[in-house]
Amino acid sequence: MASEYLKWKYRDVKPDEKPAPLTGREKRANWWHYHKWHVAAALVLVLAVGDVLWHVLGIGQVEPDYQIAYVGRDPLPEDAAAVLEDALAAFGRDCDGDGQTVVRLNQYATGGEYSADYAYASYTRLMGDLEQCASYFFLLDDPASFQQNYQILRLLDGTLPDDPSQGGDELALPWTDCPVLSSLELGTYTQTALGDPVTGDVQTLMGPLYLARRGFWTEKTVSYPEACDELWARLTEGSPS
Repeated sequence: MASEYLKWKYRDVKPDEKPAPLTGREKRANWWHYHKWHVAAALVLVLAVGDVLWHVLGIGQVEPDYQIAYVGRDPLPEDAAAVLEDALAAFGRDCDGDGQTVVRLNQYATGGEYSADYAYASYTRLMGDLEQCASYFFLLDDPASFQQNYQILRLLDGTLPDDPSQGGDELALPWTDCPVLSSLELGTYTQTALGDPVTGDVQTLMGPLYLARRGFWTEKTVSYPEACDELWARLTEGSPS
């Protein structure tokens, strides 16, 4: 039995009341308070893995039937590149049977107004293109230097050069010497990447370039090589090759 002293000491003290149970909303808020950073980290991981799978597996991407590598000092304007892709696709065929003919222009700019990091990134992507045998066609502003550096072009007659490090006119055709290419209705382009917008003629832009094609010294080759050979023949028809 409690003493009179303890009764007096704790006369105004009430026992703690049992806390009221949390509502569903309060439970969710409490859980989120302690786990929100775990959820954010998991979401970032899922997005990263999804991005890798999307690129590696090609999910949702349209695969090209033909690929062209542009290697020049300055990149081609995006709208000029898009017009060119559509124009050249009209001469090809649906190689992979997906119901459409797709030409992809891969751009590898090597200098100009851009930084050394940009040029190095282009070089790295170009080396990946060459290693994977992605591009069959090449649009070049300096075929001789390109061949000296990479040694992958074949001769205009379709044979492989005895000395891959040498070559010039026998490796590439000037755009203006190809009646099919120089007669294309390509319209105009607008360049907005540097300074004020500049509008120009796409055919004039393409005039200084050369068309070449890849040679293969091993069994590894591009996708649909026969179709690529056919497209080359169509594009260069009537040229002094």
